[in-house]
Amino acid sequence: MKYKTRLSIDVLFKYIFKITGLLVLALLGAILAMLIYNSAAFFLDVRPTDFITGLEWNPTGADPKYGVLPLVISTTLVTLGAMIIAIPLGIGTAAFIAEYAGPRLKNILKPTIEMLAAIPSVVIGFLGIVVVGPGIANMADLANGLNALNGAILLAIMALPTIITVAEDAIHAVPKTYKEASYGVGATKWQTLRKIIIPAAAPGIIAAVMLGVGRAIGETMTVLMATGNASLLPTGMFASVKTMTATIAIEMGEVPYQTTHYYALYAIAAVLFIMTLAANMLGEYFINRFRKYHAA
Repeated sequence: MKYKTRLSIDVLFKYIFKITGLLVLALLGAILAMLIYNSAAFFLDVRPTDFITGLEWNPTGADPKYGVLPLVISTTLVTLGAMIIAIPLGIGTAAFIAEYAGPRLKNILKPTIEMLAAIPSVVIGFLGIVVVGPGIANMADLANGLNALNGAILLAIMALPTIITVAEDAIHAVPKTYKEASYGVGATKWQTLRKIIIPAAAPGIIAAVMLGVGRAIGETMTVLMATGNASLLPTGMFASVKTMTATIAIEMGEVPYQTTHYYALYAIAAVLFIMTLAANMLGEYFINRFRKYHAA
């Protein structure tokens, strides 16, 4: 009797988990279908080449312009800047926590880093306006510090907890036998970390980086507050920029319903979706390559 009851419970939970997984897939499919449907309505009025290669985003002008290229380049610039800052800091911090920090220090660092992830993005954006921005303006002799560099620094701060946590778990998961074998042939702790542990943990570290990229590229409020929101081709990290997420957030609330401008924002969301998907697929490719390398 107990066996039959246990079996029926197992079957029940099997179907519950299956339904849950199918619901997630259905939700993602519905979001994708919505983006495609509304983007198609936009491309009935504007040619895709004009949208992708256009150098001006001015949908409310007398002669509306729907060029998304400045927004794409601005988003890419801010995200790359954030990753240049966050990746070495994140991996270095993760390696320190996993291999060098003592138990007492580790018990302080890990909760502190996890608490950093709980800070609301609007607070990070406010700090960018009142602290980071003025600091950049003073150092670079600028009128204000609302630029791509400000946004990159803030996004790096927001991506660090994800990168550190996931990378530290990946480094910690490397079998101890790898370290013992390395120490056995006379390698130092630094040599073991650099040549054995980090390569062995590479799939997990790459996953951490990809999660950090997704965190940065999809952030809205921080970049809306801290980057200046200039819909122009950026000329460098000290230029004011406007990202795709900030554009959607600023304009969606006031745009007339079912107009070309309205559908254009869905087209921007579709481009952002494609960029995020491409980043995830690239990360998956490198993860699989590292796994095959280690398996060989």
